[in-house]
Amino acid sequence: MKRILVTGGAGFIGSHLCERLLKEGNEVISLDNYFTGRKTNIVHLMDNNYFEVIRHDVTQPFFIEVDEIYNLACPASPVHYQYNPIKTVKTSVMGAINMLGLAKRIKAKILQASTSEVYGDPKVHPQREDYWGHVNPIGPRSCYDEGKRVAETLFMSYHQQNDVRIKIIRIFNTYGPRMHPNDGRVVSNFIVQALKNDDITIYGDGSQTRSFQYVDDLVEGMIKMMATGDEFLGPVNIGNPGEFTIKELADMVIDLTGSRSKIVYKPLPQDDPLQRCPDISLAKEKLNWEPKIKLETGLKKTIEYFDNLLKNS
Repeated sequence: MKRILVTGGAGFIGSHLCERLLKEGNEVISLDNYFTGRKTNIVHLMDNNYFEVIRHDVTQPFFIEVDEIYNLACPASPVHYQYNPIKTVKTSVMGAINMLGLAKRIKAKILQASTSEVYGDPKVHPQREDYWGHVNPIGPRSCYDEGKRVAETLFMSYHQQNDVRIKIIRIFNTYGPRMHPNDGRVVSNFIVQALKNDDITIYGDGSQTRSFQYVDDLVEGMIKMMATGDEFLGPVNIGNPGEFTIKELADMVIDLTGSRSKIVYKPLPQDDPLQRCPDISLAKEKLNWEPKIKLETGLKKTIEYFDNLLKNS
């Protein structure tokens, strides 16, 4: 049994990670300030004697004894991270410093949940880990993009200077149950609009592409990355290389929900990437990992979650 700290443990991804780690027989501590995380995401875990919940903001120092740290704390959708961009940068940067300082003191292994946003609006397709990105440092998305890029720098510097055992993953678009219904992400937006028979809003002409990864596949990749030896640090892409246009996603959601929604088009937001798709060759080689859940299968599970959520709200 390991003692494992998950920052952002009450969030969409964090709650699934906590659940999986508990199932594997670990003691798990969820750390969250509940800016975007929700207690409803983890309430079903609270009867487990090996699960502990702590309200704390990672921008403040934190002291605990654990074996491993998964650093997920940060708002990840544009609606939330643009609400308070300074706080977003502080969460990425100060959060990384505080968690790396903790890992250094207690000699814990620490994983950084970085993001495909470090590639910005990429000029290389699909994106490999050795691509340095095309990021606007002063745009509306830069508080998140650059915050995560600095966090990766900090992780590598703590490893090189202080021998901290680090792991860096870059997460591509992920969806599934427990997504926040108002987070502004395309999958949750489309599903909620379709279930309400509202117009489905596409920004741009719908030809821009994304790759969609079901949350269970991501959690599997995270755990496999944490389990690798000290010689492999990352960064490594964790995402689904299956590429779909936004219009294809909208059509699939309408079909799966049986919705009467119509599609409407609005202008594309500034710095919104036109293509986003991971090259996962490294994950296959180093982690023996690749996603297994098809988009249609994952969407059905996510639609069921949002349908129940809307009926009970």
